[in-house]
Amino acid sequence: MEQKDLQHIANQFEINGTVAEVKPLGNGLINTTYKVTTAEADAPDYVLQHINNAIFPDVDMLMNNIVAVTTHIRKKLEAKHTDDIDRKVLHFVPCKDGKYYYIFDNKYWRVMVLIPDAVSKTGVTPEGSKIVGETFGDFQAMLADIPVQLGETIKDFHNIEFRLQQFHDAVKEDKMGRAAGVKDIIDEIEKRADDMCRSERLYREGKLPKRIAHCDTKIDNILFDKNDNVLCVIDLDTVMPSFIFSDFGDFLRSAANTQPEDSPEYDKIEFRMDIFKSFTEGYLKTARAFLTPIEIENLPYAAKLFPYMQLVRFFADYLNGDTYYKIQYPEHNLVRSRNQLTLLKRAEEKEPEMVAFIKQQLA
Repeated sequence: MEQKDLQHIANQFEINGTVAEVKPLGNGLINTTYKVTTAEADAPDYVLQHINNAIFPDVDMLMNNIVAVTTHIRKKLEAKHTDDIDRKVLHFVPCKDGKYYYIFDNKYWRVMVLIPDAVSKTGVTPEGSKIVGETFGDFQAMLADIPVQLGETIKDFHNIEFRLQQFHDAVKEDKMGRAAGVKDIIDEIEKRADDMCRSERLYREGKLPKRIAHCDTKIDNILFDKNDNVLCVIDLDTVMPSFIFSDFGDFLRSAANTQPEDSPEYDKIEFRMDIFKSFTEGYLKTARAFLTPIEIENLPYAAKLFPYMQLVRFFADYLNGDTYYKIQYPEHNLVRSRNQLTLLKRAEEKEPEMVAFIKQQLA
């Protein structure tokens, strides 16, 4: 995109200072991001981001959610007299018309203040997993009493009944004629379906609440200062009402797998209990105060639910002809499916140990 267009977009927002330069920033997979440098030494720099409205079609809802969340967290930090608040919660800048996004050439854009001297991390370690658990538990805790109703930015994102319906439709239609050769996976999915829909049943019975969850729990979505202290949680597009299992289970699905999710080396797949224990210890440290007994009791279920849900999604896509997930070879989604099924079985084997560890943490 041309510099003059990027500067034009940036100048539609209520920024302090004069826009000097707009350059690409990072390598986000969903949203295209730029750094806006201001000319004045005392003015902050900014982040200009293109919102992918193919994934997030209701941009009004998306930005209303994000502003509500960041405003609420800021109030919580102010009430605790937290130091350096501007680096501990994202700050989005409105346009001159009051909206938090600007449309240019049929694309949606937003601006936030750049947090200076911040670093991000990648990779999975027990120490890092404890920090992730503690940080996202605290994030959920701060939002447990948010006074506004947020919308679902991706409808039915972590609704296992919806995902199973997609699976059943895929099996019934069998567009590619693949179902006959993978009956074993169909049977594995079906025999667990009733138990895996536990969360939705408990919700309908009024026993399990929906809360505000991040829904993309990983160390990449935490900013740190240069001394490795946590600053804030970022990438708030998927923050929406969900079960707390979304943040707990989805982290473990990827972090506790000893292999990448598309590895065909199924015999090397284990469910890492060192990661489970570190993450759970951190999570319960900050989230325990607001969690109900039924939420805590079902944390091992969450650790099984997310490999199962991803198995269902990969496998339905395989049956449908690989229309959703990008593939590198014809059997890619089938390999992913078998990978997640193996991880699920390894997690099932570890469930008694998970239950015992959680009881130990609560003692």
